[in-house]
Amino acid sequence: VQLTESGGRVVQPGGSLRLSCAASGDTLDYYAIGWFRQAPGKEGEGISCISGKPEFPYRVDSMKGRFTMSRDNDKNTVYLQMNNLKPEDTAIYYCAIAEYWIDINTCPDYDYWGQGTQVTVSS
Repeated sequence: VQLTESGGRVVQPGGSLRLSCAASGDTLDYYAIGWFRQAPGKEGEGISCISGKPEFPYRVDSMKGRFTMSRDNDKNTVYLQMNNLKPEDTAIYYCAIAEYWIDINTCPDYDYWGQGTQVTVSS
């Protein structure tokens, strides 16, 4: 499966962005899907994750209030809506998938991720 993120750009503080992650080669229904980010010199930080299967409706949102993850099964795509962006949100944002999700209280260890998309919050 290949994941392709898009939508990152330079945005002013307080602005909004919607990132997209399109999957090809397999359906996202079979995986747990999530977003994480990595800022320069910092460790990766989980943002949100959801189950691929409708009958397994689990999700974890580590950044409630400003970031919201959603999915479009018909388009095999997931999204990350980011509002009220702050300079500390500057990072490369990745979407990722995992074949297994053991602990539903935390996002899984991911098996694959895309190349990332750069988000820069600056005036």
